[in-house]
Amino acid sequence: MNTDNYYVTTPIYYVNDKPHIGHAYTTVLADVLARYHRSLGQSTFFLTGTDEHGQKVEKAAALRHMDNKAHCDETVVRFKELWQRLGITNDRFIRTTDEFHVKVVSEVLQELFDRDEIYKAEYTGWYCVGDERFFTEKDLVDGKCPECGRDVQEIRESNYFFRMGKYRDWLVDYIKTHPDFILPTFRANETLGFLKKELGDLCISRPKSRLAWGIELPFDRDYVCYVWFDALINYISGVGYKQNDDEFNRWWPASCHLIGKDILTTHSVYWPTMLKAMNVPMPRTIFAHGWWLTGNTKMSKSLGNVVNPMDMIDRCGVDAFRYFLMAEMSPGNDANFSEDGFVARYNSDLANDLGNLLSRVLKLTLRNRGGVIPQPGAFGDDEKELMAAVDNASPVMENSLASMKLDQGINAVMNAVRAANRYLEKTAPWSLAKQPDGAARLDTVLYCAAEALRQVSTLLLPVMPEKMAELRESLGFSPDEAKSAQIAELKSGAAGLAGRTMRDNNGLFPRIQTEEKSASAPARKVEKTVAPVDLIEIADFAKVKLVTAKIVSAEKAENSDKLLKLELDVAGSPRHIVSGIAEWYAPADLVGKTIVLVSNLKPAEIRGNRSEGMLLAAKKGKTLRLVTVDGDIPSGAIVG
Repeated sequence: MNTDNYYVTTPIYYVNDKPHIGHAYTTVLADVLARYHRSLGQSTFFLTGTDEHGQKVEKAAALRHMDNKAHCDETVVRFKELWQRLGITNDRFIRTTDEFHVKVVSEVLQELFDRDEIYKAEYTGWYCVGDERFFTEKDLVDGKCPECGRDVQEIRESNYFFRMGKYRDWLVDYIKTHPDFILPTFRANETLGFLKKELGDLCISRPKSRLAWGIELPFDRDYVCYVWFDALINYISGVGYKQNDDEFNRWWPASCHLIGKDILTTHSVYWPTMLKAMNVPMPRTIFAHGWWLTGNTKMSKSLGNVVNPMDMIDRCGVDAFRYFLMAEMSPGNDANFSEDGFVARYNSDLANDLGNLLSRVLKLTLRNRGGVIPQPGAFGDDEKELMAAVDNASPVMENSLASMKLDQGINAVMNAVRAANRYLEKTAPWSLAKQPDGAARLDTVLYCAAEALRQVSTLLLPVMPEKMAELRESLGFSPDEAKSAQIAELKSGAAGLAGRTMRDNNGLFPRIQTEEKSASAPARKVEKTVAPVDLIEIADFAKVKLVTAKIVSAEKAENSDKLLKLELDVAGSPRHIVSGIAEWYAPADLVGKTIVLVSNLKPAEIRGNRSEGMLLAAKKGKTLRLVTVDGDIPSGAIVG
């Protein structure tokens, strides 16, 4: 059984259409996790692929007047090409039409049927083609599919069923006793909420008279296997189940199943009960990430607001796109995508901070030391402060991997970059170069700034493999050394920088210009009229006490659609407030956030609830966002 190795999976994607940003995000996240674990010296396996059976695929092929398999063979290329463009390093790309997978699914079906885990019965239910799932009457929302909102159709037919319901009590107990099984925790609570009602058995067949494109049931050739039952088995067939026991035991159980929150039930209910019936150990973690939104709306083909990853890659480059996806979304929560937001983060983090740091160090070293990174002298307080900030980034990054908060790890690395830029401003090496006695000090400054770049590039290599390799080549590493940097190197303290010759480049991250100016027309100065404001004295502002507070729990207030009741931790003390943010935030999305609280506001009774303070938020039009802090800081910290 896998106890030390790292095995990460993505969902396998339907081949009924071209990939979009949701597919790209999950796969890049899996790739970054795989690269980090390899960099930590851990044996790693990364599985992704395509789901090629079912009604949606059959309909897509029919619309194109193509054979089902031919349609799949053509469409799967789009995914493989995109993964290649995105630098995805999967160890295996599985297709559910692969012969080995079909064989494994058939064997699993036969074994479960032989043990009476699968039986035949008459069934009447409401069927959603989009989700390829049956629902009961009580499951429907306004007569439509509870998952996607599409119309459903009533179907009565004989089918085969998996005895899923008998595992309900076991699954509830397993989730409660294994806190890392479903993450984030609020998704585990969602699953437990789903399991509060009676859990029915799962229809695992479709009659060929209605759907012919699927894996035949080995015990009844008039039926094919339900697409989800088929697809979920890829996680074990892809690592040798029923084919190679040594390979399977090396990698299973999976370390992390990465999924979108819209397929939580299939992975947190169907899959565990299937594994239990098969006597196969459970995966360690099922992690459900959020959605990419446009405004407050989920990206959707029907709404025409889907972002094509290929378009973004062509415009901004692969690594910048990968960086934005990883830095912008906190896994588990939803995130907004906008071109303005992308450009702002690119220019701030990559062009202004990281790109500018490399440019400064490169130019100063080329100009003053012939490009050779000098041997440093003794470290003073400024150097110790910089190295502390840089050294801190590595453990924060490792902790962020363990807690699936990769954005926090990236932020810690970028804080090290900003510390290095502040260090250059403070030490002013351009001035040291002009001073007769500044040579030794200049050597130390140039070395320390280069060392900061070395460590930062190692930590960001899994996120931006091409650009960070380019940065490392600028520091004098060979192409092979540049691509193969390991986080273990940072722990050894063996820098090996002094004496390396830096190489010039054409700019790591050219700034994206947000405004186009006409060459023929001079820029026109626009006079702005500033409206008068009520000015206050500093003493007035000092009356307001602002502190950081961590949201411990959140729930809707009784008899109100707009109010949320929040429990806060302020320096170890509980605080309760009521806030009208329910329109913008679901309770589960708030837990764990560190906000800014007006802590000395007179308590008030709001709809029968005591509110001891007020949180800060920014609002424009119909958009509202909480004011949160940048990076990790304890609750109770003074803001101001």
